[in-house]
Order: sequence, then C-alpha cells, then structure tokens
Amino acid sequence: MKPFILPIVTLAATLAFAAPALARSQIQIAGSSTVLPYAKIVAETFGEIYPDYKTPIVESGGSSAGLKEFCKGVGPRTIDIANASRPMREGERENCAKNGVTGISEIVFGYDGIVFATDAAMEPMALTPLDLYKALAAELVIDGKLVENPYTRWAQVNPALPDVEITAYIPGEKHGTREVFEEKVLAVGCEESGAVDFLTKEFGEKQGEQKCIAVRKDGRAPGIDGDYTETLARVAANRSALGVFGLSFYDNNTDKLNVATIDGVTPTLATVGSGEYPVSRPLYFYVKNAHVGAIAGLKEYVDFFLSDDMAGPYGPLAEYGLVPASEAERAATKAAFDAGVTLQQTQ
Repeated sequence: MKPFILPIVTLAATLAFAAPALARSQIQIAGSSTVLPYAKIVAETFGEIYPDYKTPIVESGGSSAGLKEFCKGVGPRTIDIANASRPMREGERENCAKNGVTGISEIVFGYDGIVFATDAAMEPMALTPLDLYKALAAELVIDGKLVENPYTRWAQVNPALPDVEITAYIPGEKHGTREVFEEKVLAVGCEESGAVDFLTKEFGEKQGEQKCIAVRKDGRAPGIDGDYTETLARVAANRSALGVFGLSFYDNNTDKLNVATIDGVTPTLATVGSGEYPVSRPLYFYVKNAHVGAIAGLKEYVDFFLSDDMAGPYGPLAEYGLVPASEAERAATKAAFDAGVTLQQTQ
C-alpha cells in the first residue's frame, strides 16, 4: 500500500502553524488606503479594550498590493487580513488558491462614495459621468471618427463648466478606487456619449470596453498612487484642478475642498447610503481563515470590527465618515464568518 502524501502546498500550510500553537502575537493587515483610517481606528481601540492582545499592525499600499501580499501563502510570515475598496478579482482568487490560501472570508463592513472636489477657493462644479468621460478619456468618437482627446478646458467639454484648464488627479492603478472610477464614471460616460457601439463594432467587445475606460496620458489626468493626502496636496498647489477622494476623506477636509455634484446629487452619508449618489461602493476586508485560532486575537478583531460599537450608526467609524452597513447586514456577515463560510463557497 502506498503511503499517503499531502500535496506540497497543503503540507507547507499545515506545517506553517505546527509549532508554536500561536505562531504570531500581533495581527498584520495591509491594503486599501480608503479602508486604512477605519482599520486604524478599530485596531487602536481593539488594543485599548483587549489588553491581552497587541494592537494590530495596519499598513496601506492599495487594494491590489494588499491582496497580492495576502495571497502569497499561509503562515506567520504572511499577512492575516487584506483591506480592499473593491471585491477580490477572479485572478486574485486563483493566485491565492495556487499558493494554498483557500479559506477566505469576505467581510463587507460599510459603504463609501467617490467624490470629485476642487480647492475651497473654487466654485463647486456640477458634473456628470459624460462630462468626466469627455474630459479624461484618452480618445473620443467625434464626427464618426476615433481621435485623441482634443479638449484642454472644462468649458469645451460643457459650456456650463468653468473655463479653466482640465487637470484631474485621479486614483492610480494600484487603488481599488480606480476600478470603481472606471466602472461607474468612465464606462457610464462612454455609454452616455454613444461611443460604446462604435468602439465595440470597430474593436470587438473586450477591446472596445477597454478603450471606453482608457485615460488620457498627456499629463491632464495623472494617476496618484499615494493616499488621499497626496491628492489633497496636488489640489492645494493647483487650485483649479479636480481631485478624486473617498467621501470620508472629503468629510474630514471640508474646510479645504469644495465637492462637485454628480448628476445633480451631492455626495453625503444619506445619498450614498440610499444609493441616490451614483458613485458609491461597498468597503471590504478579507480574512485568511487558516490564521484564525493561530494568530492571537484575529477572530476577536473581526467580531469587534463588525460590532455596533465600532461599525454601527453611532460608532467612531460612522463619525469618521463611514456609511454603515445595516445591523442585519453586519449580523449576517458576522454569522457567516463565525460559521467559517468562505468566499469560494459564496461564488
């Protein structure tokens, strides 16, 4: 009879936590700069309330970078949680599985809006996805031809907009915010312009969709890979420029920024929570289930994060700017986590 041999990846994951039983005494978290301030508030409060556990280490780097780190494998040398402002992609799930990270809990803890704002010295803009698409797209369909974006001033895009140079500091490609920006602003504007039919006919569906969300590279729409404080500094240095921020960051900097309406809707906790504001999104973190029970305090941290005291409508996360998930949503998420329901099982 042949001896039973564990697959190499499974064997490595099994041995990773074989000894000691608690392989690391401090939770390690990385990922989205949008989720960063919420996770820091929870981590610091967790460290104060639970003195038996060390305060978790929370780092930024962007959703994509955090999920890449998360998917490197199982064991004390890998992070326990990845924060994300977008859902995990299929390719990321496949990369996780390849490296033995197969039990993943997806946690939605609240909602946020993506806002467009200028320096407080400027008048607030009234924008639409079509305006933003026409101003920021790499190419536009004009008179039946695909041409490089010719617009240099906002008033050329829409006469109702200010007659100032087009400059927009948008999320870099490492940010989960970028994907939402592409999906809910550029793709919508492309469709409203009527360019989708032309592009898919000329280039096929996949390439046509990519051309819809391609951003101009002439210096008028630089991607910011740092956090929102970098975008704020750029806007402060160029007062007529437009910056893209998370709602909570804007709410904490209203003295420095004037926010634009999108389709006539002002972004607020109420309009994001109701879905009236068109550029909103859920916020996530992903938990490596193999680390639960092996990393001190990991389960307790997740439960604490989802508690009414932290993520509820009167908790510190809402005070900072989070649009809370409902009590029923959070209860269902916590029950699924406690039951060990994985992302793979919910696909």
